[in-house]
Parts: sequence; C-alpha cells; structure tokens
Amino acid sequence: MSIGKESRLVDTLKHLIALDFDAISAYQAAIDRLESPKCIRALKEFMTDHWRHTQELTPLVKEYGEIAPTHADAMIILTKGKVLIGQLAGDRGILSAMRSNEGDTNDAYENACSRIDVPPHVLDILQRALADERRHKAWIDRTLSPSDYTVLGNTQVPYQPH
Repeated sequence: MSIGKESRLVDTLKHLIALDFDAISAYQAAIDRLESPKCIRALKEFMTDHWRHTQELTPLVKEYGEIAPTHADAMIILTKGKVLIGQLAGDRGILSAMRSNEGDTNDAYENACSRIDVPPHVLDILQRALADERRHKAWIDRTLSPSDYTVLGNTQVPYQPH
C-alpha cells in the first residue's frame, strides 16, 4: 500500500514518521560519503527538516491515542541501500539515490495532503512538510542538471540523460 492511502489517518501519520526516520538514515549515509562541501551542507539542512517532521507529526499520532514510531523501519534497507549503491558512482550517484528517495517522500506527503479526512491543523503540518520535500527534490534535480554539474566537483562527468 502507498503511504498516504491507508484506511486510517493515524496509520498514514505513523508511516510518514517512519519514512522520515528512514530518510534521516539515508541522509546520514549520504553525508558520510559525499565529497562536495556544498552538497554536504544542503543534505544536512534537509536531514534537519526530516527530524522536524518527526517532531511535528508525533504529537498528532498521540492525539489519536496511539504510539508514534521512534526509529526507521524496514524501508531503511531500500532508502539507505540506494545511497550505498550510488556511492559507486561518486557524489552524482549518491545524489541520484537521494533523488529517488525524495521522490518517495514527495509521493507520500502528496497522498497524505490529498486525503479527505485530514483536519485543518494536521493538513497545515503536512503541507509544510510537503513544501520541504519539494524543495529538497528541486535542489537535487538542479544539482544533477547538466547546467550545474560543477557543484559536484570538476572531476565529475556531466549528467547525461538516457
């Protein structure tokens, strides 16, 4: 099942929290392997956004009388695994893996925001998180674009679309 399309809103919130914890792990793996200081700075900022999402969503889960996740779940194998494989292609490969991960978080938050059962105070938080996710992906897309490949260092090959 896609995150954001669960039958109960509280399950969506719990899955979003787990997804954000997965993203934090993937960002840390990426930061530990990147060479570009500019990319490291940006990814640290994005990781902080994911931490904030977990902190903002956790009280909402508690409003429903349930316990929020406190760590990454099984998805970490996929999100962090993409980064580890991407490492084989240097900074460009790592950022490509993170672009894929951000695509997943964008989809999840878009699904959550489009639910008809979201109270206004919850929707405000979800929309702010979605705006963060869109900003993350846009930065990665720009950084991987042919016009900005120098951010990744002069030893990197320009991005060549297939």
